[in-house]
Amino acid sequence: MTKAQKELEEAATDLLLAMGQIVRKLRLESASHELTWTQVAVMARLDRGGPATTADLARAEAIKPQSMGATLAYLQEQGVVERRPHPTDGRQFVFSLTEAGHRIREKASADKRAWLMKAMAELSPEERQALLAAIGPMRRLVRP
Repeated sequence: MTKAQKELEEAATDLLLAMGQIVRKLRLESASHELTWTQVAVMARLDRGGPATTADLARAEAIKPQSMGATLAYLQEQGVVERRPHPTDGRQFVFSLTEAGHRIREKASADKRAWLMKAMAELSPEERQALLAAIGPMRRLVRP
């Protein structure tokens, strides 16, 4: 392994650890810590993409339809998603967020944003600028 490869590997490890800590902290700062990762992801997907079938959600989250069905059943019990007949396929149902689901998502988002703003305010101006400069490259990491 070359020196450049070793440095890249160390940087990747450091970035993974830092991102993991930030995600865990954000999760603790929001109401989403009461839900599983899959439940939060499903609510986010329904919020962004609108109504979807169990199969669509399972594919998008790379889990088995049976597992997605259990997740949706729990979220429906909690009153954060609702199930309606599919408009064109009588064998299926589509799920969407309820008003309560939207409120939970909005509150969780606001809580996360508030914590992040407070944490960023505690950084030096130089650190804050470095963090902001990293946003573009981080977005490019996940762009197809």
